[in-house]
Amino acid sequence: MINLDPTTGAEIQKTRPAVVVNYNGFGKLPLRVIVPVTDWKEKYSLAPWMIKLIPDNINNLKKDSASDCFQVRSVSEKRFVKKIGEVSKDQLETIVNALYSVFKMDTE
Repeated sequence: MINLDPTTGAEIQKTRPAVVVNYNGFGKLPLRVIVPVTDWKEKYSLAPWMIKLIPDNINNLKKDSASDCFQVRSVSEKRFVKKIGEVSKDQLETIVNALYSVFKMDTE
């Protein structure tokens, strides 16, 4: 759980689950790269950056959710409220692939 307030504009807000996606040994600052989690809506199945997360005993989510890879950001460790669970290796791989799609740039 992470407190994302205050926010501006269309940024995802309030205290909510998030997936930490950075390597722990990377960087010296007390920051983490996170992908926020929001309630699942069926329309999200059309968005490749919205990764569906089904509740289970490992992630401890309460309802069908989505990791919103378009809202990835670096946040202070001070925003973290508590750890509620973990995503599976397969889920993390799917999230990383969605992040790749978000950041894909034409270098030619």
